[in-house]
Amino acid sequence: SGHLRGGVDMDIFGVPIQALLGQVLIGLINGGFYAILSLGLALIFGLLNIINFAHGAVYTAGAFVAWLLLEHLGIGYWGALLFAPGIIALIGIFLEKTLVSQIYRQDHLYGLLLTYGMALIIEGGFRQGYGVSGIPYNLPETLSGGVNLGFMYLPIYRGWVVVVSFVVCFLVWYVIERTKLGSTLRAATENPALTKAFGINVPRLITLIYALGVGLAAFAGVLAAPIYQVNPLMGSNLIIVVFAVVVIGGMGSIMGAIVSGFALGVVEGLTKVFYPPASQLVIFIFMAAILLIRPAGLFGWTQLTTVV
Repeated sequence: SGHLRGGVDMDIFGVPIQALLGQVLIGLINGGFYAILSLGLALIFGLLNIINFAHGAVYTAGAFVAWLLLEHLGIGYWGALLFAPGIIALIGIFLEKTLVSQIYRQDHLYGLLLTYGMALIIEGGFRQGYGVSGIPYNLPETLSGGVNLGFMYLPIYRGWVVVVSFVVCFLVWYVIERTKLGSTLRAATENPALTKAFGINVPRLITLIYALGVGLAAFAGVLAAPIYQVNPLMGSNLIIVVFAVVVIGGMGSIMGAIVSGFALGVVEGLTKVFYPPASQLVIFIFMAAILLIRPAGLFGWTQLTTVV
């Protein structure tokens, strides 16, 4: 049975409290990745009306760019956190200008097919160049080691992932929802003609949104590299779960993506304690239940008009 300070034994449904608290922390770690990826996906869909199926491949690309920076330029983890998302964002700008912008007025199916093709190209390129085996990416020395919390031994790096995920998600939410820049970005997508009349460069803002979305995915890839290793398939294994998280939160809802990402990570972790066989399915079960009760998702809202 569980043993807490003061000699008190505590079980919940026969499960030691230490095991539950440990899985909550592990769930928050996974939830951090879900939240950042879902946030980028929600930005691109909510503001640009594009279902970006290449999001998982961009996550993979972020991890690979971090490894390539270290391998060939000697730029370590802290530099990669800055440069890898920036490099991927620049590539995203190029792709948005040349490919993605061509299908803004088209049906969602065109965006899905385009981004799915982009994902296949990105993942196929990494698979051809580096195989399918995981490539180790060492932890930075400042984040190595761990802390004994009493109920579990928490690696410092994983605690860092939780903290930085919360901070990044909050900052993006604040910028989009509470600043003048965020208001301008929303206006550029809701009513581009009126926004242009005020002398605002709408295409530039749209490109900025896309770059921010893919940059977030790349940032998550850098965070994941020391934990999961760098693998061409790391994004494809995650993207379906991330789509489910976005659907549960509400397609296009920034707050929904953040809350659902962290919450479902915890739910997934607790399921591994109470009924492990369902841990791979619980998110999809939640998605089906939420869609039956509230088809727009927990924080869903009516889709914005298509950008130009």
